[in-house]
Amino acid sequence: MSEFLAENLARKIGQVRFSDFPAATVHKAKLHILDTLGAALAGSASPETRSVIHGLGLGRDTGDTPVWGIGLMLDNRTASFVNGVSAHAFELDDAGGCDHSGAVVLPAVLAALTDVQVSVDGAGFLKSILIGYEVGRRVLEASGGYEAHNGLGWHSTGTCGVFGAAAAAGVLLGLDTPQLTSALGLACSYAGGTWAFIQDGSQAKKLHAGRAAEGGLIAAKLARASLTGPAALFDAQCWGGFFSTFARHTGDTGLLVSDFGQNWRLNRCSIKPYATCRGTHSAIDAIGLVLGREGLVPEDVAAIEVRMSAFQIGMCGGKSVSTRADAQMSLPYALAARLQYGQVTLAELGETARMHPQIARWLSFIRTEADPDMSDDAEPVIAVTTGDGRRFVETVEQPLGSPANPMADEAVIAKFTGLASGVVGLERSDAIRDFVLNLERQPAVHCLSALLRHPSPAIPMSGAKA
Repeated sequence: MSEFLAENLARKIGQVRFSDFPAATVHKAKLHILDTLGAALAGSASPETRSVIHGLGLGRDTGDTPVWGIGLMLDNRTASFVNGVSAHAFELDDAGGCDHSGAVVLPAVLAALTDVQVSVDGAGFLKSILIGYEVGRRVLEASGGYEAHNGLGWHSTGTCGVFGAAAAAGVLLGLDTPQLTSALGLACSYAGGTWAFIQDGSQAKKLHAGRAAEGGLIAAKLARASLTGPAALFDAQCWGGFFSTFARHTGDTGLLVSDFGQNWRLNRCSIKPYATCRGTHSAIDAIGLVLGREGLVPEDVAAIEVRMSAFQIGMCGGKSVSTRADAQMSLPYALAARLQYGQVTLAELGETARMHPQIARWLSFIRTEADPDMSDDAEPVIAVTTGDGRRFVETVEQPLGSPANPMADEAVIAKFTGLASGVVGLERSDAIRDFVLNLERQPAVHCLSALLRHPSPAIPMSGAKA
């Protein structure tokens, strides 16, 4: 009998050595880890995380795994869930993987550390993270890619990310090929999450990262305990398999394993400079480019027309800003915030900023239009009309933070420090920064979890609305 795709993938993963990763890829991985931790520490104060802790009655220590940014210790599967929610809560986490790989993979791997009896060094930790990014993205590519899979209504962070979390946790736990095959098969039972949240600005999207992290960790732990998963789950002919169920008629299953190790998928991921959906970033850069190049000030703008693909307009073309989740997914709001405040950071997504009277005025100037001839992944075309009748058209194909236009290391570090220091203090955030940026030289990584715990037991117990 020929090898199942999951077995093939598991075997290839088992053959990877840390030395297989180029130095530039390792460096980029460290930046993504730092960036994810900053987003998660800030997100620990989010309404979503507070509601999870309150709703699940998690107000006291019940385990040995820290909830990042909070003085709380839980069992590792619950901690992975909460930390995944925190990492994705403010839409500041990275993109371009499963899609949001950092918020899925890192919580699972750090939680898995408490199940490892021997010391894990920084190189082994980095390898597990890189494998997680690799597998989560490959599952998405084999599903037809981001636009095809998400266009069906699935949220790939939850559906594809769980496999990345399972692979990453499995590598850290030292699973062999049969066990890792089972971990991937078991992870399929935790795949889920749809785009229904986009209709009304609900907070459900944030759960997808947490559930994927938790599900992947559980799958790896159970596989290590000899629970078996379906080895045929990725094969096209498998009735009830992942691709035949979640990506029927859209995918190419061969992409799951083809050219494995030749182009590490983390290299195509983005770090986000703005606190909104990645689909809005090109437009933010475009309006800034027009203003700067033409010597305009926001008051010169009389109208903005945005031409977008049908996929993009469905994802982020709305104008509702009644909740933070609404505004995070709104390209018109991103433009309005850029015009009103000159930036689109976490502060500009708060209720006071969203409800400023001038924001409503800017939104009234912005018109979005779906162009049926644009490919789903095309960046939007921004046309700015001034009060004196001039018109400027701009498209930014590679927005800031994308692999072809990366944020400078200093900017990524500054983003982390700004997010983390407000939660754990500057001294602790500096220690986390230094540890992560020297990960491959760390003899043991268990102490990183301790650094991520809030230095005082300030446990939020009240839910809050966005």
